Amino acid sequence: MTMMKNRDPQIQEEGFHLLESHASDYVHELIEEFNNETDHGLRCWLLELIGSAKSPVAFDFLAIQLRSEDEHFRYWAHRGLEILDTKEARTLRWEAQATTGLSLEETEENIEE
Repeated sequence: MTMMKNRDPQIQEEGFHLLESHASDYVHELIEEFNNETDHGLRCWLLELIGSAKSPVAFDFLAIQLRSEDEHFRYWAHRGLEILDTKEARTLRWEAQATTGLSLEETEENIEE
């Protein structure tokens, strides 16, 4: 986490990639960091790491973020549930898409604009 909070973008990227391969070992800690972090970009990275962990432990957290007012958080929660790929995760993603009317790709396009 220290590397991801560094001012040097290269060190931030290295920190992210170091954690990425071990995210499943630190899901609880990553969720705690997300809840305590104030920097939006870092929170998005943490949410991406939590989703990439492919851990059932993250399901409830991702479900909450899928209902967030923040479109970026919804995107990464949707992506994390897609990676989790359980029946419950697929159902939740389908319900969210039915509610918003936007697919993951359309949400991604909105974020990039």
